[in-house]
Amino acid sequence: MTEHTSKQYDAELESLRSRVLQMGGLVENQIVSAIEGLGASDTNIFKEVIRREQEVNQIEMEIDELCNHILARRQPAAVDLRSVIVAIKMIRDLERIGDEAEKVARMGMMIADAGKNFVPKVDLHRISSSAIAMLRKVLDAYARVNAVSAAEVVKADLEVDDEFKAILRQLITFMMEDPRTISRSIEILFIAKAIERIGDHSKNMSEHVVYMVKGRDVRHRGPEAIAQEASDE
Repeated sequence: MTEHTSKQYDAELESLRSRVLQMGGLVENQIVSAIEGLGASDTNIFKEVIRREQEVNQIEMEIDELCNHILARRQPAAVDLRSVIVAIKMIRDLERIGDEAEKVARMGMMIADAGKNFVPKVDLHRISSSAIAMLRKVLDAYARVNAVSAAEVVKADLEVDDEFKAILRQLITFMMEDPRTISRSIEILFIAKAIERIGDHSKNMSEHVVYMVKGRDVRHRGPEAIAQEASDE
């Protein structure tokens, strides 16, 4: 391999990582905007979140094409191969996070259109803040190639799961005490579930980052085991 070709290959790998992070930024912006729309009951924000889903889908296809090019032309091995495999997996989870953000926006529009009558007072701030923090942290871990930081995201997912369960219990209580809240409660439940799924996808991505850095498949392992794998030399 000539020096020129080697530099070009390195540039392609760096471009791949940059595009994945670009997609991550778009998706993060989507979910942040969707949550802001809930607080403001602003249908214009929701419409913009839904519109941006097309941009997320487009960049996913472009990254897929870049990965296929690298695999076919460069035949990467070892850590380079893991980097390409992880990029393919990362963008799938990011695209699904975009789908969940769109779901939040659509449910938010339904609640806004129905007015404020019979809307249960449920605080979604904590679960949404936790899920967004997970997404940001795993993207940072991917950018810095930091397995230890990525492993911490796995543990954070347990907290998001607990927050979702608490919201579910609250909504059940509201519906039992006042059946008129059932429609709005179900819509809020869909929103909370979408946010919980964002946490799940962020957890998946954290496992991908550990694999990329360490070469070890840590799926279906507990948080403590993953943290140990991430920290081992």
